[in-house]
Amino acid sequence: MGEDMRAAIYRRGELVVGTFADPIPEAGQVLVKTMACGICGSDLHFCDHAQEFTSLASRAGVAAMEVDLSRDIVLGHEFCGEVMDHGPSSDSRLKPGQLVCSLPVVLGSPGARTIGYSDEYPGGFGEYMVLTEALLLPVPNGLPAALAALTEPMAVGWHAVEIARVRPHHVPLVIGCGPVGLAVIAALKQKQIAPIIASDLSPDRRDLALRMGADAVVDPREDSPFLRAQKIARPVGIGGALSNSVLSKNQLVFECVGLPGMLRHVMDNVSEEAEIVVVGACMQPDSIEPMMGMFKALTVKFSRTYTGEEFAEVLQMIAQGALDVSPLVTDVIGLSDVPATFDALRTPGAQAKVIVDPWR
Repeated sequence: MGEDMRAAIYRRGELVVGTFADPIPEAGQVLVKTMACGICGSDLHFCDHAQEFTSLASRAGVAAMEVDLSRDIVLGHEFCGEVMDHGPSSDSRLKPGQLVCSLPVVLGSPGARTIGYSDEYPGGFGEYMVLTEALLLPVPNGLPAALAALTEPMAVGWHAVEIARVRPHHVPLVIGCGPVGLAVIAALKQKQIAPIIASDLSPDRRDLALRMGADAVVDPREDSPFLRAQKIARPVGIGGALSNSVLSKNQLVFECVGLPGMLRHVMDNVSEEAEIVVVGACMQPDSIEPMMGMFKALTVKFSRTYTGEEFAEVLQMIAQGALDVSPLVTDVIGLSDVPATFDALRTPGAQAKVIVDPWR
């Protein structure tokens, strides 16, 4: 290591490739060499709406996401790294060379901070990071770093399905088959919940949805995914007759797009007593009609990341092959390609999860 590392840096409204001071581990921290880091839709949202992002975090009382936008910020919170060195007062339980994942939180002298959204601790779009030793999870079974880095986004989908409390009569509908929607589909499939219906404008993403476990896919320009879900719903009553009252209670929708107007669109089109889980991160103000929710007796629930236990469980499932995440990796790039890739990802296409390898 020298005095400065290479990194893709959010610098006063622009994403640039430059140098950032090498992080130095404090007490209880570990220095890791970043081996892989996924690009998340939240990274794109932060670059486009940084002021709104930080303002919302402050209003919500999330102190771990306090950030000074006038300073350089190294994004990246979906990472896998290799242990390099230990700070003072660490127990050194994980030796140099061990691949590790971690919750994207570091505990240090300023308090808890979110990795990838901090001006004090660099994220995974740099060559090195410091992580909290107590939060490290060793990567098992020789799992490659690029797949281990998918633990974080897969845990987001797993948590959304966990809080949905899926019941036997539910027919899950996933709106949006980007990385978040695909993670939800994979979690539903792993839990053997079927049939799963998925909707996306992109034929490539619809194909990926089928590979990840969806039973049927819909192009919303040609068919209503909400009506398709009703048609696919299987009879649960005696004699195979499925009444409208039963159909109306079958819809469980995961909104995974995260753009203004989508929640309102879903509320307009679901059946009565439908349950909606909002997983897509919309950074901009939006509007809904509360009376629509009241007329239909809808339940709307917002999903926020995951628990530490869920994160560890997902890493184990990926390593054991219970969650096959390999179809999600559609590209691996180096640091120099990050700004152009961010620009390309703003237009949804064939890409699912792009992995940044800082050493490529």
